[in-house]
Amino acid sequence: MMENVRDGKDSSKNKPRIGVFVCHCGSNIGGLIDCKMLAEYASTLPDVVHSEDNLYTCSENGLTNIRKAIKDYSLNRIVVASCTPRTHEALFRETVKEEGLNPYLFNFVNIRDQCTWVHMKQPEAAFKKAKDLIKMGAAKARHLEALSKNELKVNQVAIVIGGGVAGISAAISLSKQGFKVHLIEKKDSLGGNVNSFHSLFPGSSSSAELVKKLLDQVKGTQNLQVHLSSTVKDINGYVGNFGMTIEKDGKRSEINAGAIIVATGASVFKPIGMYNYDGRMVITQLELEQELREKRFSGKDIVMIQCVGARDKVRSYCSNVCCSVAVKNALLIKNQDPAAKITVLFRDMYTPGVKQEQEYTMARSRGVTFLRYSEDKKPIVEKGMVRIYTNQLGDTLSIPADTVVLSTPMIPNDNNKFLSELLKVPLEENGFFLEAHVKLRPVDFATDGIFVAGCAKWPACISESISQGLAAASRASTILSHETIEVEGSTSYIPELNSELCKGCEVCISVCPYHAIFKNDQGKVEIIQAQCKGCGVCTSTCTKRVIVSKHFTNEQILSEINALVIE
Repeated sequence: MMENVRDGKDSSKNKPRIGVFVCHCGSNIGGLIDCKMLAEYASTLPDVVHSEDNLYTCSENGLTNIRKAIKDYSLNRIVVASCTPRTHEALFRETVKEEGLNPYLFNFVNIRDQCTWVHMKQPEAAFKKAKDLIKMGAAKARHLEALSKNELKVNQVAIVIGGGVAGISAAISLSKQGFKVHLIEKKDSLGGNVNSFHSLFPGSSSSAELVKKLLDQVKGTQNLQVHLSSTVKDINGYVGNFGMTIEKDGKRSEINAGAIIVATGASVFKPIGMYNYDGRMVITQLELEQELREKRFSGKDIVMIQCVGARDKVRSYCSNVCCSVAVKNALLIKNQDPAAKITVLFRDMYTPGVKQEQEYTMARSRGVTFLRYSEDKKPIVEKGMVRIYTNQLGDTLSIPADTVVLSTPMIPNDNNKFLSELLKVPLEENGFFLEAHVKLRPVDFATDGIFVAGCAKWPACISESISQGLAAASRASTILSHETIEVEGSTSYIPELNSELCKGCEVCISVCPYHAIFKNDQGKVEIIQAQCKGCGVCTSTCTKRVIVSKHFTNEQILSEINALVIE
């Protein structure tokens, strides 16, 4: 138990003295319902000794009011009725902790997302629901218990899986910060797909020069050990203490680390059976890059077809970079042969960013023709000719083509599923790795200590991949920079009195999304506290009611239900 540093006692054992703080959240909440009346209502609830409303409770003024009220009214439970715990719970917990309260004696009530936002056309009903939510939150607060976080030692070493530009950037960044880094690459050289590119967009800078620059940094960086031709075979452990088995030339070795970065990149879709693809007269953009790189491309009449194998029933997503690549390569061909006739057949042109849009405009000014086609009337590739129906002209055109270039999407690597199972991290519906939150935690996984960057999570350009690699390194350093770390205290556990009731049915093991539960040698279930997130799925599915979720005990949950249904 964490002690109340103000009075040296565990506040959760004292008679509840609850403080309720209702936030207007600007106009998000206060613009629909009367927050002052909500605060007045809260003051009538059992054990609530202070309540107030604030324009922004998360502001410095609002936080100061919470600290002052804890002192002035000897509060030992705090309820904030505001926005979402996803973004602000940590802030409020830290605030009450600063005044000597155990942070788990704080309860968050969401009256924005769950109330005013979803009932904005029903203000009276929204007000009544907000009252109910606050009543339930105060009822639970009376039964909150002080909890302690678990402290773990950190192995201050990082593992980066994938030696493309994202992985190299992450590895170099961490190494320069003084951490030992293992960079694992399954191929016999670093650089990833960039090794096959002729140049980069925007600006057509040399891809070979970028790879050389990165490799020079790798060679000149201390603490960085590169494992080429190596594959990951097994991963175990948790944040701060991961163990990994890698294999090279049939020999296996073990490496340990405190954080892992996944930067395995993506593959490029091969359009076999589409548009008469043969790898000679009908090629992909990647194959065109290789021909340009080796100075053996000599096409005069070139037709590029966008969205080949993308934005369809099989792959509904846009691959993000295909249009910019087509524009870049069209300009490269024009620079090589100004007389070349280039036609780009597209469904929608997507060139994000000022420089990419400028290159698109430049391509048009230099004679590159752009024609739109619809999904239900796709181009037809014939020998020396491409036929297309275009709504712009309302007619079918026959375009001479000695070379047809297909813009194909990036697709997930074949081993993503295997790696995701080893890491115990999720994939999204297309097979790319899924981050914890697209805005709030864009390079984190839901599993602590594991991060993602580059095309492993979604098709990205080189600059985006490098930025994400640096971001993942930054996030990993927040763990590696400490000798010990604290992990969540509101976890699930099996009380000693309940352990004999466990029948080993393994339902909890199968449903745990964080793979924090296993069966020991005695056939009994154990929960790894460092991996558990306290989601409660195991508790709700345990057939013998053996498992208990801290901060969401039966008593706490039932108190909320009773407050709602019993006047």
